[in-house]
Amino acid sequence: MKIATYNVNGVNGRLPVLLRWLTEEQPDIAVLQELKAPQEKFPEGAIRDLGYDVIWHGQKSWNGVAMLSRVGDIHETRCGLPGDPDPAQSRYIEAAVNGVLVAGLYLPNGNPRPGPKFDYKLAWFERLIEHAAELLATGAPVVLAGDFNVMPTERDVYKPERWLDDALFAPEIRAAFFRLLEQGWTDALRTIHPDETVYTFWDYFRNAYNRNAGLRIDHLLLSPALAGRLVDAQVDRHVRGWEKSSDHAPTWIELRAEKAARKRGA
Repeated sequence: MKIATYNVNGVNGRLPVLLRWLTEEQPDIAVLQELKAPQEKFPEGAIRDLGYDVIWHGQKSWNGVAMLSRVGDIHETRCGLPGDPDPAQSRYIEAAVNGVLVAGLYLPNGNPRPGPKFDYKLAWFERLIEHAAELLATGAPVVLAGDFNVMPTERDVYKPERWLDDALFAPEIRAAFFRLLEQGWTDALRTIHPDETVYTFWDYFRNAYNRNAGLRIDHLLLSPALAGRLVDAQVDRHVRGWEKSSDHAPTWIELRAEKAARKRGA
């Protein structure tokens, strides 16, 4: 099963890119962030025409998250992060799909730092850590996937010395990410590529994509019940080079079937 996360940076303005990617790569499940569309403006029909079930939580102008599935119905379990300091912002969606609980999230950017936006990011991250612990306690197979707006290590950012004052690379935010991992989550992309330079985002400015001056801010974290099923994790970097593409590239994992995983572990 292939599960992907993709910050589309405007689902309607970049709909041709999204539909092309879905057609060519055919993820089984995908979570989207930064829809930048109110609930009634989400392009449901175009996505269903490709054979996907879909749920979404829109917001006018900013934010917005969605989940797509071509491997069964989406059973929504939660819309919004419990205890979100600003629940008007559409940043979290959670559902059971094909035997896996998938949480799609869009963690706040937090800039400028210091300031109220950074304080909100810290508070949101704390609530995510608390909820993630509750999910782990269930023992269920869970994926936390989305745009976390954090580069965990210097390996995850081009020229880290230029980002020391940025909210995406702040010590408090990086520490929060590792506190999350220490609960027992597996960073799928880094597990498959432990020593490689892997980016998921390239700015539109200064020819960043062609220079590979990127950031790794889109992550897929696996609960212990899923970590043993991880087969692969990659970034569809080429999609970032398409015309009118998002500044993010789709990032995905491949999981082996549950029965096969159990047989190997027997």
